[in-house]
Amino acid sequence: MVSNQPRKQRKARYNAPLHIRQKYMGALLSKELREKYGCRSANVIVGDMVKVMRGDHAGSTGKVEAVSLKHGTIVVEGISVSRADGTEVARPVYPSNVMITSLYMKDDRREGTISRSR
Repeated sequence: MVSNQPRKQRKARYNAPLHIRQKYMGALLSKELREKYGCRSANVIVGDMVKVMRGDHAGSTGKVEAVSLKHGTIVVEGISVSRADGTEVARPVYPSNVMITSLYMKDDRREGTISRSR
């Protein structure tokens, strides 16, 4: 991004194409994973185990069920809120507020991206 103005920063994120939004979907790795792979963060994908570090659900651990590039959020298993009519709905979480505790390595491209991000 070129500008330092917050309004232009927000606008650039909001209007960013999907291949740029993918870069915003990174989260910290746990200490064990940092030592194993030699990098601090990785993109969150469906199947990763994450621990929520901020907000009302801090400390909760679950598997990533969905990733939304459009909204820049992830849905974690077991994290939900109650609606006024009593139904439970998934609570979207920003990836910057979670820490990856276990990587889903069945994705063919995952191994190359983890070692390449170093």
